Amino acid sequence: MNGKIAFIPGDGIGPEVAAPAAAVLDAAGALFGHVFHRAELPAGGRAVDETGVPLPPETLEEAKRCDAVFLGAVGGPKWDDLPVNLRPERALLDIRRELGVFVNLRPVSLAAPLRSVCPLKDEILSAGGPGGKPVFDFLIVRELTGGIYFGARGRSEDGSSAWDTESYSRPEIERVLEAAYAAAAERRKKVCVVDKANVLESSRLWRETALRMSGSCPGIETSFLYVDNAAMQLIRAPGSFDVIVTSNMFGDILSDEASALTGSIGMLPSASLAGVPGRRPGPARPLMGIYEPIHGSAPDIAGKDIANPLGAVLSAAMMLRYSFGLEKEAAAVEAAVNSVLEKGYRTADISGRGGKERLAGTREMGEAVVQALEEQA
Repeated sequence: MNGKIAFIPGDGIGPEVAAPAAAVLDAAGALFGHVFHRAELPAGGRAVDETGVPLPPETLEEAKRCDAVFLGAVGGPKWDDLPVNLRPERALLDIRRELGVFVNLRPVSLAAPLRSVCPLKDEILSAGGPGGKPVFDFLIVRELTGGIYFGARGRSEDGSSAWDTESYSRPEIERVLEAAYAAAAERRKKVCVVDKANVLESSRLWRETALRMSGSCPGIETSFLYVDNAAMQLIRAPGSFDVIVTSNMFGDILSDEASALTGSIGMLPSASLAGVPGRRPGPARPLMGIYEPIHGSAPDIAGKDIANPLGAVLSAAMMLRYSFGLEKEAAAVEAAVNSVLEKGYRTADISGRGGKERLAGTREMGEAVVQALEEQA
């Protein structure tokens, strides 16, 4: 297979974590006989500095010609004083909308070797989990191109008031719920819809739509939680969740909270897709997707070779799975990451300072994953 990837390293630690992800993709290609061509493109703060806008038209047009987009991270305090339409984060919203990636998948699981850096006790971890084991493995399905992040906004003429609008249509909700139910059918067959239906009219539409759709999904349990309760239950019993589906803003916040359970926000990957996995229009037709670790650009540690690249590497694995249809290759990358953790490699954010740990920088951790992947040959 030959594939083309729009490669956006971004700002801050973005280029540092993107480089190991690229090396892992190259190693997976060599191992399984694929070639992945990368077109490196500017977006975010770098693009603002070079072109004056966060998402240059040339970047967007080239991205549309590619099979998938990989993104490191964008933003930083350097650009905080710019108008909203020129800030680096605008590139994220615009490229998501232009590529039509409406559903975001964020898997959250605790790797066994990282038990020591999870802040929860065993008895909490085992609550609601399979077999009473201290483990959790759930998926957050987040709506990505609607809601308050894309709604009408503004300020009064005197600047003394401001507004942001949360708005959803039934079709926007239905397609994300479809993705959640499709995922649950392949997992433990449980969907939890998170909303604020006791207060928000848009959330009541989410709940009404989910109640109607659940009737056509026999065998899948549907439950509902208000977002404040969901935030609490993530800490009290993370093992009770299978698939969480929710709005753009709630999904953003809850997935950042959930990342703390894995030891570090640097561990979590994400896939933003222009379709529903498992419901593709053709027998093997791939999905356009944007793949990125969920963390930000972390400018305070940029250039220090201490950022955790594993979220980026695991995002590359999701790219292999969803945009190229390469399940075996994706599983091999994920196995390589787990192998490296079992051998004791740790970046500073996931170090429990145990006796068998080997503290590694960004580059060394990436090289260790590549070596573990090559050892599968």
